[in-house]
Amino acid sequence: MKINIKDLPLDERPREKMRAQGAAALSDAELLAILIGSGNDEETAVGLMQRLMRDCGGSLNALGRMSIDDLMARYKGIGEAKAITLLAACELGSRRRRETVVEQQKITNSSDAYEYFSSMRDLPLEESHILLLRQNHRIIGSAIISKGGLTGTAVDVREVLRHALLNHAAAIILCHNHPSGNLHPSREDDHLTRKVAEACQVMNIQFVDHIIVADTGYYSYREQGKL
Repeated sequence: MKINIKDLPLDERPREKMRAQGAAALSDAELLAILIGSGNDEETAVGLMQRLMRDCGGSLNALGRMSIDDLMARYKGIGEAKAITLLAACELGSRRRRETVVEQQKITNSSDAYEYFSSMRDLPLEESHILLLRQNHRIIGSAIISKGGLTGTAVDVREVLRHALLNHAAAIILCHNHPSGNLHPSREDDHLTRKVAEACQVMNIQFVDHIIVADTGYYSYREQGKL
């Protein structure tokens, strides 16, 4: 017999709990259960989402890195529509974090830059992005500089400068992700940082920081005294 959320006591049903206590009172699994609506023959939606979150180490970022096919293959009761719904919710969460930084329109420290680029934590392959800033470090916009593989991506310094000059940026922040989760910069990362810093100095553009992001946090060349 299929287990239904309606069989649970009222105060354990996610929708009723949210109505009575607010969204903050719900666990990640309970919020996800509201999205999928139903579980399978062996688990309620809550039970299914609790198992999924355990498999993800309790991390919504890890969930966001899963594919539609992975979710469908590994979890009975999750079809294409539910898998798409879950990943869409993860993407909305990432965009909301980024929107918060954009609304303030100014980067005041490396933590702000990390928040702006935080959605890159979920990328399965390495990418390099540039954040374009005015003289007072208000945000102009951002652009993708390069896309690569699991272990690296080639960045053309000329492409970095092209974006900065075309957008009349007085300052820039470079960012790339490490899908491996390792925040330690490589020799290639150090070499790129030096080359971009040299090029920016020639063009009188402030090179504010080079940020490395991963699901474990971030590394800032500026904070580490390497810029």
